[in-house]
Order: sequence, then structure tokens, then C-alpha cells
Amino acid sequence: MDSKRLILALALSFGILAIFTVLQEKFFPHPAHNPTQTAQTTPQSTATKPQSATGAPGSASTQAAVANGPRLAVDAPMLKGSIELTGAVFDDVVLKDYHETVAKNSPLVQIMGRRGGTTPSYVQFGWTAPAGAKVPDDSTVWTPSAQELTPKTPVTLSWDNGQGLIFQLILKVDDKYMFTVTQNVVNKGAAPVQVYPWSRVVRDYKPKVESSWVLFEGPLGVFNGTLKQEGYGALKDKGEKSAGGVAYSSSGPGGWTGITDKYWLAAVAPEQTAQMNATMSYGKVIDGDGGAYQTSFITDKAITVPAGGQAAFTSHLFTGAKVVKILDYYQRIYHIPNFYKAVDFGILYFLTKPIFFALDWLNTLTGNFGLAIMIFTVGVKLLFFPLASYSYRSMGRMKAMQPKIAALKEQYKGDNTKLQQATMELYKTEKINPASGCLPMLLQIPVFFSLYKVIFITIEMRQAPFYGWIKDLSVPDPTNIFNLFGLIPYDPTMISPLLHVGLLPIIMGFTMYLQQKLNPTPPDPAQQRMFQLMPIIFTFMLARSPAGLVLYWAWNNILSVGQQWLIMRRAMGPKPTVPAKG
Repeated sequence: MDSKRLILALALSFGILAIFTVLQEKFFPHPAHNPTQTAQTTPQSTATKPQSATGAPGSASTQAAVANGPRLAVDAPMLKGSIELTGAVFDDVVLKDYHETVAKNSPLVQIMGRRGGTTPSYVQFGWTAPAGAKVPDDSTVWTPSAQELTPKTPVTLSWDNGQGLIFQLILKVDDKYMFTVTQNVVNKGAAPVQVYPWSRVVRDYKPKVESSWVLFEGPLGVFNGTLKQEGYGALKDKGEKSAGGVAYSSSGPGGWTGITDKYWLAAVAPEQTAQMNATMSYGKVIDGDGGAYQTSFITDKAITVPAGGQAAFTSHLFTGAKVVKILDYYQRIYHIPNFYKAVDFGILYFLTKPIFFALDWLNTLTGNFGLAIMIFTVGVKLLFFPLASYSYRSMGRMKAMQPKIAALKEQYKGDNTKLQQATMELYKTEKINPASGCLPMLLQIPVFFSLYKVIFITIEMRQAPFYGWIKDLSVPDPTNIFNLFGLIPYDPTMISPLLHVGLLPIIMGFTMYLQQKLNPTPPDPAQQRMFQLMPIIFTFMLARSPAGLVLYWAWNNILSVGQQWLIMRRAMGPKPTVPAKG
């Protein structure tokens, strides 16, 4: 029974860590084929609406216009870029606070890509109208009221359709990542006009996204209060099988929709009181192997522009980093439902988000996320101290029973069944739980999962340095013992990814070895060998994990060694002494 429990515990531990070896994914921009023409779906409408929101963008003439067309400059405290005036396309957003790598002079992160480039990703706003009404399209060249959009200088883009209607996009940008876009129509004619404002977020290529249940990337949104995520593969499969490429549709008040990456988000939130029709769709890229992935909104009912009057519809466009506090801020002031869910905290949300807030708060106190992780680990140890103390006391008594167990092995030599029965009877008499040694590891598994999630997905942990050689806690330790920590100019991972073991994982493995020395020696030689190999196996398994997670594990081991040594020393009691002669 003892052997089965130990083997089960080991199998469970190895299984958990084996999962994490699959999750060591690196996300880099993926150069896609340059599409020359895109057949895109448009925001869907009801039977009473026009069937097309706009012409298919990406024609040769449009691409030529985009390449050398006029642009409106954008400059705000946390972002900069430009808006293409041909089609009024938000396709150039650069984040001022984030660089692509930790290297000096690394380029700033650009989260949108211009049409005609290798990674076109953009946002548009427009109108559909009944047949006969001329509305702006992809070839429309808008006239700006100023040359630069800043938080202090809103800009209005205007276009006259020559039929008595003036279309306007009134643009504002705040000091963070939010644009306010008001779609206004001025009617100079003698009759009222009906229009349907729409918006869409488009990605005309498929980025490199490896399969992972720990993180979602792709089209998403909140509709009727419920989060909907549609991965690129699923969106393509469903879109190719449905009319118009629509993979998902929903109707209801407000909400938001967009396309997310690991750290970045482009999303549109319409007026939250308006009834909207939302779609997620896919269109093939002509002369290419990519695809056009799109999420869109269109008003459920037409907006009437009275003769001699005007009518407006306001949306908010987020293009930036998924900073939790900023998402929460926009959710609060603009009443955007569940906007925080753009950060994929997962099914352990009830643990993951509190852990994130705890680490973020500790980081504000210490100025270092590595120190925050270490302080957090101390807090976890204090929280589980009563249960860990019980476990370590039981292990101490087990270690004190080693002479009696050795005597039983000698007594029942060759009869494993009777030996196990006698051993379990001894444990029962001494009130010892033989499986208690696994309790500390089992207790920290939910924390381990949640911490892994926090380190892996949150922008706050991205490129967060520790000390010394650890420049980024969200990626594996960059050093490697197999090239003598850089002394040999050779990359061993060219042979196998397993040949990457940094200094921090080695420290973690050594602390695990020290902790193992305090545990009772398993009676079975096979179990002894398994336990001896555990530090080595864990070292290789965690070598490709984020350095922040390995730091947590190593520091937790160090604290456990001290705690276990003190508790077991007391539990074992004083050593027997030999009576003095005389």
C-alpha cells in the first residue's frame, strides 16, 4: 500500500510537470504571405438592411493608394502612429512604453499593421445605407480638420458624397490607449436618410499561434454579458462552411469585440445602450495562403438622419497593452461589460487574479517582481503552515521509525506481503500517515498553476527583471550549463531543446535535493532510485519554464528545507544516550 501511494504521488507530480513542458511557448511576430487582394466579409445585416457594408478592401488600386496615400498623425502619451486617410483606416499604432525585446535600442512594439504590408491588421468605421445612397468606402479619401490627433486636439475627418450628405468621423484620443470615434452624418437634403453605422477589427493574416490551453489568442468579444472566444482555426473552419464566411453571430445591447494577442488588444465597444448585431467571420486571401479574420458590429436598427439635421453614433476603440488596471478603468468609466476578460485569467480565475493583484501590489512596494514573488512565497508558506507542520511532523516520526522498519525488513525478508502488512500496522500504531510527505507538494499545485498563468499572460510581468543575469522573469533562464554559461560560443538547443538548463533551474534542483535528504528513506530500492532521480528530472522539466516560476519553486524549496528541518528535529525528539558507567 505504501509503495502504491508513493508511486501514485510521483506519477501525479511528473504528470503535472510534464504538462508544463508542453506550455513553454515563445510568441514572436510571424511573417505572413503578402496578400495582394482580400475577399472580406462585411458586417451582416437583417433582411431590411443593405446586404453589403463596403466594397472588398485590398484591390490593386486601393493598395497603391495606401502605399503613398495621405495619413493623419497620432501622438499621445502612451501611443503614436497614424491613420490612413484613404478609407479612414486605423492601421499604424506604436506603443511608446514597450519594446520588442530587452536588448538596448530594441524597436518599439507595433500592434497594428498597414494594408499592403506583411502583417496587415487594422480597424475601420463606416456606414451602410439603402440602395441609392452613396456612402464612404475603401477608396474614399477623407479630409482632416488638422494634421495631428492628440489628447488636446481632436480631429474631424469629413467626406461629402455629392448627394446632400456629409459623413464625419470625429476622433479623440486619451492619455492611455482609447480612441473615441463618433460617426456623424449631416443631411443637407430635403428628405430624411437612414444609415447603419458599423465597425470592424480585421487581421488579414494568421499569426503564429501555437496550440495552448493556457492562453487564448484570436477573435473574441463579450456579447450579452458572455465572453466568446473563437480561435483562428475554428473561425476558418466554420467560416468556410457558412454563407458569407460568418462563423458566429449575436444580437444584443452593446458589448465589445476585437482580436487579441498574448499582450496586445484591438477592440471596439459601441454605445452600450444600442442594439447591435455582432459577427465573427473569415474570408480567404486571394493569391495567398493566409486568411482575413474579422470581428464586426453593425446597429440592429437604422439611425434616421432628419432633413436639415444630423445624427451621430459613438464607439470606443482600444488599441494597446492589456494592462489589468487600465482595462478595469475603461470598464468602469465607459461601462464596457467584462472588459477585464481580455486578459485570459482562465478557469482558476478566483485564484489567478488575486495572485496577480498581490504580486502587483508587492511590486509597487519593492520595485522588483522577483522580490514580489519571493515575498508572496513566504505568505503562501505562512498560509499553509499548519498543514505543512502536520506533514513534516509525520515525516519526522517516520524517519525516527527507520530502525524499526529495518528490523521488520529483516524479520519478513523475502515476504513482501507480510512486510507491508507489518509496516502499515506499525504506522497505524505510531499514528503516522505514510502519504503525508506528498501533502506540501499537493497543496501548492493550485498556486503553482495560477502563478504560472500570471507570469505567462500578464503584460506587467513581461520583461520584468530580477537581479544579475535574469533580465526577464516571463521567459526561461537565458544561461545554459551545456555551453558553460556562454563561455563556449555554441547553442546546444540546436541539437535538442532539452539541452537548455540555466543556472536558476540548477539552483532549484539542488534545493530539491536538500529537501529530499530530510525525507525518510523509502524502504523499496526502486522507490529510492526514483526519489534520487526526481531533482534531476524536475530540473530538466522546469528549465524551459519562465524564470519567475523557477524562482518561486527554488525559494519555496529553501523555505521548506528550513521549516522541515526545524519541525522534524522537534518531532524526532532527543537522540537516545548511552548510560554512563558507575
